[in-house]
Amino acid sequence: MPERKIRLATANPDKAAELAALLAGFDVSPRPADLPDVEETADTLEGNALLKAQAVMAATGELAVADDTGLEVDALDGRPGVYAARYAGPGATYADNVAKLLEELAGVPAGERGARFRTVAVALFPDGRQIVGDGSVEGTIVDAPRGEGGFGYDSVFVPAGERITFAEMSQDEKAAVSHRGRALRALAAALRDVSPD
Repeated sequence: MPERKIRLATANPDKAAELAALLAGFDVSPRPADLPDVEETADTLEGNALLKAQAVMAATGELAVADDTGLEVDALDGRPGVYAARYAGPGATYADNVAKLLEELAGVPAGERGARFRTVAVALFPDGRQIVGDGSVEGTIVDAPRGEGGFGYDSVFVPAGERITFAEMSQDEKAAVSHRGRALRALAAALRDVSPD
């Protein structure tokens, strides 16, 4: 049986590489380079993922997969949450967002720096069918960035049961325990069970 074709909706090259690895076994293509950025105006992760998938499916006519990720920090009443990618403002870099997070957590003791990453991934078919995968991982925010891998807040997030940040892990180590890995494995399993269009 031929591989199911999937068009990724993310414009983030770091995330695209991670998604393609997690969707091994599918025929994965990148987002069209000429497609404008999609404004993430929804107030939920699933809503933002769906907006991105709709834009790519409308542009290509192909099965589109999109995801959105939030970081919920207990000491910050769940912030940055759905606004994690733009926490330090429009056009913020990874470093800008991490710096703002650490500044807001200054003085918060290690035992009170609990957090969780959550990813919602959506597959949208041309006929309107949708499949949703959800994944989360508990952990803590450390007081300074560590590691050279990963992206986003990976350098300051230590998943529960580990001693190293996501940025200190290999891609395979991270995928085995990460929120995105869990969401995409659930999505991929569901996609394999769905008949072709």
